[in-house]
Amino acid sequence: MSWRDEEAELLYKSEPETLKRCVFHLQEDHLMILPCDTIYGLSGKVDTTLQKIRVLKEHLGQQQFAVLATLEQAQQLCQVPEVLLHHWPCALTCILPTKDGEGTHAIRVPKDPFIQELLTRLGSPIYSTAVNPHGYSITNITDIIFTYKDKVQAIVVDPMRQRDTPSTLIDCTTTPYTLLRCGEYDASALLS
Repeated sequence: MSWRDEEAELLYKSEPETLKRCVFHLQEDHLMILPCDTIYGLSGKVDTTLQKIRVLKEHLGQQQFAVLATLEQAQQLCQVPEVLLHHWPCALTCILPTKDGEGTHAIRVPKDPFIQELLTRLGSPIYSTAVNPHGYSITNITDIIFTYKDKVQAIVVDPMRQRDTPSTLIDCTTTPYTLLRCGEYDASALLS
């Protein structure tokens, strides 16, 4: 089922114009596939693309997504415990209470320089959720392009990519913190 009339723009992470094009797409509330610090992620600007991502994720059988942010953006959105300042940026996603205490966000401050620069230039956090359709995992960029080429406006390819491990996920709303998913980052120091 095609969601759009045209195929996604293919961008390459190493090309000088790619960051500028990514900022453009995100500012236009377009959905993209980005090579995040852990796995490829379906991404869009926080708040303005929430419904689009929910619709696409429901179509693919998923509803969970994280927020990628700079440290400053994370602190504007959530109550960030001081202990996390000694760990971030890294492949660690933390469920944190929102600044107003009315909900939670799963926040990650990625270490990847490309994503950090994108977040800084955009001036806004972005949603990121695994590109995996329900029931199976895709990490090969060819499969990702085939799956999403008519569902998003842009796909960023990282030819040097050698990662396919998700981030570690912990719930920081519990005492002690609760490990929800083992991933790339060793969070054992946060769990005692």
